[in-house]
Amino acid sequence: MVASPKGNELIEKIIFINRVAKVHKGGRRFRFSAIVVVGDGQGRVGYGLGKAPEVPDAIRKALEKAKKNMIQVPVKEGTIPHMIIGEYGAAKVLLKPGRPGTGVIAGSTMRAIMDAVGIKDIVTKCIRSTNPHNVVKATFRAFELLQSPDYVVKKRGLSQEEIGESHG
Repeated sequence: MVASPKGNELIEKIIFINRVAKVHKGGRRFRFSAIVVVGDGQGRVGYGLGKAPEVPDAIRKALEKAKKNMIQVPVKEGTIPHMIIGEYGAAKVLLKPGRPGTGVIAGSTMRAIMDAVGIKDIVTKCIRSTNPHNVVKATFRAFELLQSPDYVVKKRGLSQEEIGESHG
């Protein structure tokens, strides 16, 4: 964990490390790429991809990019406000809010993201590709499409009770 400028701790999760080779006349040259997620456990999360000749350098670069690209996710009582589907490339992810006590029902890639965001109860499913790069990007696309109840209330010009009754 690393301290952020606000004083609270950031949660860092390494999602995937890949070794890639470039073939030269004298043989193979190996490099590493790392996907990392960083979050504060309070709804802010970001991801980054770093590439370098050594694993620690790749992770460090990915962490720097993740901290720069953080977004705010509307978290309501430990879960998301509504069901959402996110797509990126061949990956398609389904995120459903969970009742209190459900826990995080997700694969390893999405579990790391949910832990970093601070979501405690959620049901997720990778519908098509499980490539970690595309799953991370599809999950972040879904987060960007989420709308908080407060935002919907302002947009529609209704009260919180009227929104609740229309879905009941």
